[in-house]
Amino acid sequence: MTKLITTITFFLATIHVSAQNPPLVYQQEHTGSHFAAPVMPGYDQLPECRELPDPLAWSNGQGIVSKFDEWSRRRSEIAAEIQHYEIGEKPVVPLKDIHARMDGDTLIVDVTVNGETLTLRSTINYPKIGNPPYALMIGTSMLSLPKPLFENRPIATMTFHEAQVNDYSQWRPHHDRGEHPFDRLYPHLKDNGAYSEWAWGLSRLIDGLQLLGEDKTKIDMQHIGVSGCSYAGKMALFCGAFDERIALTIAQEPGGGGAAAWRISHQMDSVECLDKTDYHWFLESMRTTFSGDSVYRMPYDHHELCAMVCPRALLILGNPDYKWLADESARVSAQAARKVWQRFGIEDRMDISIVGGHPHCMLPKSQFPIVESFLDRFLLGDLHKK
Repeated sequence: MTKLITTITFFLATIHVSAQNPPLVYQQEHTGSHFAAPVMPGYDQLPECRELPDPLAWSNGQGIVSKFDEWSRRRSEIAAEIQHYEIGEKPVVPLKDIHARMDGDTLIVDVTVNGETLTLRSTINYPKIGNPPYALMIGTSMLSLPKPLFENRPIATMTFHEAQVNDYSQWRPHHDRGEHPFDRLYPHLKDNGAYSEWAWGLSRLIDGLQLLGEDKTKIDMQHIGVSGCSYAGKMALFCGAFDERIALTIAQEPGGGGAAAWRISHQMDSVECLDKTDYHWFLESMRTTFSGDSVYRMPYDHHELCAMVCPRALLILGNPDYKWLADESARVSAQAARKVWQRFGIEDRMDISIVGGHPHCMLPKSQFPIVESFLDRFLLGDLHKK
C-alpha cells in the first residue's frame, strides 16, 4: 500500500447548487423502502472481486445507475446487502407504535413492539443565539466535536445514549447478544450487530422529533446532523447512511468497520480489519463467511456504506497518527464513494480530511475550517433554495 501521508484534505469543490439538483435531505427514513431486496447469494455463488465494486452497478450485474431517479433503488440494494451480510436487520417501526413528548428540554420517545416498550430519553441543548426552529447536531454516545464550533452558531445539540438500546461497551460491564433492551422488542434479531440496533435507536429519536413538530421541539427537521468519534464515528456513519432525514453526517476517526473498506484494510498490517474487529458490533456470520481472502467475495464494501449518504452531505475526518484507524483504506474508500456524488454533479457535498499531530478524537484547529464549512452549508445553509 502507498505510504500514508501526514495530511490529506481534498474534494472541497466550489459548485453552485441549484433547485434542479438532488435534495439535501428527505422527510422519510428510507425512500426506497418499497423496492424489493436483491437476491442474496450464498458464499459459493459470490464471485471473487479484488477491486472495490462499482457503487453504481446494480446488484444483478445488469448495468449501472444512469440517472438520479434510479439512485434510491440502488441505495436500497446496498442497504439490504449490508444488513444481510454484516450488521443484521434494522426493523421498520410504524409511527403509530411511537409516542413522543417533551419534559422540559428532554425528548422522551416510547417505542412499543410485540407488547414491549423501549423508552429513549435525550436532552436538547438549545443555542443562546438565533431563533427557533434550530438546526440540530446529534452526538452518538457524545458530541466529540469541540464546543467552540457551536458556541456562535444557532445549532442545538443532543446526545444519543446508545446504551438505552444496546448497552455493549468495550470498557464497562454490559449485556450480551439477546439480552439488550432492543432484544425485548425483537427477540428474533438477537444475532444482530450493535450498529444496526444503534442506527434503529437514533432513527426512533428522529421519529419523536418528527411526530412532535417544530412548535414543541424547536427543531428544524430539514437540518439535522449526526456526528461521533472512533467506535461512535462508525455509529454516526451507520446512522447517517440508514436514515435519509439526516442532512449532514460527520464521521470522526471511525477506523476499520467505518469508512475504511474491508478489502483495502485486509492488505494492510496492524489495522482494524474484518478479521480484527469487535464482533459485538457486527454479525458473527460475517467473520465466518468473509474472513481471510474470502473478503474479496463480499458483494459490497464500505465505500458503498459511505455512498448510501448521497445525495446528502458527508464529511469523514481521519488521524494518521493512529495506524489502527486504517486511514489509507478510508481514503481509497472515500475516493470510490465520491464517484456517486460526482455522477449527480454534487461532489461538494462529500469530503475527507486526514490530519495528524493530535490525540485521538481531539479535533485540531487545522480541521476547524472544513468542519465549519460543512456546518454552515448543510446545517445552517439553505442551498436548495439558491
